[in-house]
Amino acid sequence: MSRVHVIHENDAWVEPLRAAFDEIDVPFSEWFINDGSLDLDAEPPQGVFYNRMSASSHTRGHRYAPELTAGILAWLESHGRRVVNNGRALQLEISKIGQYEALRRHGIRTPRTIAAVGSDALVAAARQFEGRFITKHNRAGKGLGVRLFDSVAALEAHVHSEAFEPSVDGITLIQQYIAAPQPFITRAEFVGGKFLYAVRVDTSLGFELCPADVCQVGDAFCPVGESATAGATSAPRFSIIDGFSHPIIERYARFIADNGIGIAGIEFITDREGELWTYDVNTNTNYNPDAENAAGKFGMRAIARYLGDELSRIERTETETMLA
Repeated sequence: MSRVHVIHENDAWVEPLRAAFDEIDVPFSEWFINDGSLDLDAEPPQGVFYNRMSASSHTRGHRYAPELTAGILAWLESHGRRVVNNGRALQLEISKIGQYEALRRHGIRTPRTIAAVGSDALVAAARQFEGRFITKHNRAGKGLGVRLFDSVAALEAHVHSEAFEPSVDGITLIQQYIAAPQPFITRAEFVGGKFLYAVRVDTSLGFELCPADVCQVGDAFCPVGESATAGATSAPRFSIIDGFSHPIIERYARFIADNGIGIAGIEFITDREGELWTYDVNTNTNYNPDAENAAGKFGMRAIARYLGDELSRIERTETETMLA
């Protein structure tokens, strides 16, 4: 029987999706990717394949899960299977460089960024920035490698210390610091290529990239350079914005459509001059349950409905083909 196949490497992140599938009675199975093998002469099962592979898989002991997933997606696509967040989407998930270049092709502004390999190259890259700057890993997720620096000397001391952790792909990014008038960023969520909602994320206590309850990094950090501040309020860190509207949403929709992305969260910040900067595309998006309960909008339910509709569409097409 045709079903939705969920490709992933983190059980905790799939739990809300399982519940959503069960709620609307969508048949599904899971393909947990860690180690294993792929028979290229085999025929893939029927159905819809939803890729939820994460750029941070190596932090959970699944170092080569993205590489194996890339091969699986190529195999599925060569057999004409419907893949949501396809091989191209995975390429962008595991490379910030790839994300920024793809965003720029759609006229979407990204922070100035220099990619470097090696401590000396990192320090040399930092000397090309005026004022404060941040570092981050090219293959990231969970805010890996994100640190704010006030000077080149501070970075030089860091990269030669035991605290320095290189990116799993060896590439570290030096990036322009964006000063925001208020400590928050915005994350735009898309399901089925359509805008679902925007969530405001309070960064006054440091910023956690993953909004789900199960994401706990421990250290306070922010990919836009905001550090923990005194006198932070007790307001919710994640809140869905009622009636959010901005011209950037249309550009984001075109960007994800052109890059094989069906489901994603895209993050941006607005600086003191009102300019909008996009700095992250997450194709393995999660949702904050408190924010969703308050707003009455639910991302995993929307994903389950979308994938269920895709499965029904494929089944109708197969039936019509057999009857023709």
